[in-house]
Amino acid sequence: MKTILITGSNGLLGQKITERLLATGQFNWVATSKGANRYPVTEGYTYAEMDILDPENVKAVIEQYQPDAIIHTAAMTNVDTAEEQQELAHRLNVEAVQTLIELSENHNIQLIHLSTDFIFDGAEGPYDELAAPNPLSYYGRTKLEAEEVIKNSKCKWAILRTILVYGISSDMSRSNIVLWAKGALEKGTPIKVVNDQWRMPTLAEDLADCCLLAVEHDAQGVYNASGKDFMSVAELVHRVADYWKLDKSTITEVSSSTLSQDARRPARTGFILDKAIADLGYQPRSFEEGLALLDQQVLTR
Repeated sequence: MKTILITGSNGLLGQKITERLLATGQFNWVATSKGANRYPVTEGYTYAEMDILDPENVKAVIEQYQPDAIIHTAAMTNVDTAEEQQELAHRLNVEAVQTLIELSENHNIQLIHLSTDFIFDGAEGPYDELAAPNPLSYYGRTKLEAEEVIKNSKCKWAILRTILVYGISSDMSRSNIVLWAKGALEKGTPIKVVNDQWRMPTLAEDLADCCLLAVEHDAQGVYNASGKDFMSVAELVHRVADYWKLDKSTITEVSSSTLSQDARRPARTGFILDKAIADLGYQPRSFEEGLALLDQQVLTR
């Protein structure tokens, strides 16, 4: 049985991978993150504290547990924070990847790396895996640089590009667009949402499945791994309101040019998913199916 090491296991995707592995018992795994384990179930796997900005710490952990694959979910993903804190963003999104590459080369480890639609400028989405990148933000540039470093390495690698991940984590420490919209609409808080940006929102459970499929199939190369429904951000919020039968009168649609955001966003991304579906057996749920799963999880908390 293969052993997987997960970075960023306290994050939403990291927790969903742990959840999936606990349900299936398909692999052995070591969950790693900075600080204590925040996942409520601690039996059935190993947790190790690991700071991806400390190469010696990373080396010690990887050499101790000798994984067959690393699923690298840890990153700075806040686009505006990356614009403001560029040095830290580069350390987290590029230099940490270089550390993992070196160890993966030395120990014959498959590296599964998470990337983003923000490597594109949004002029011609949806994109396939061969589309030419042109990031608009510093975040996008760091993620593209990490991709290039991986592609030029000698390790076994797969890059999974994703879009606007949503879901519920155990400690709810971070929000995402679906939970933000649901919470604001339930409180009747006026919200502004952009109607000139288009995405394919990704259920965290689906992305976790794709990560494990990449390990199972010993995947190599770039794969698009997003949701399958293409919509504007405004439509996304309206669909959240419709699903939970919430009042939509507090929603104001605006142009992205009216918002004061540090980082530029691509207008129209989205992905063509044929490769991941054909090669890996990836089967993302519809947006409403994703909302139904969230609804079920909210009721059981």
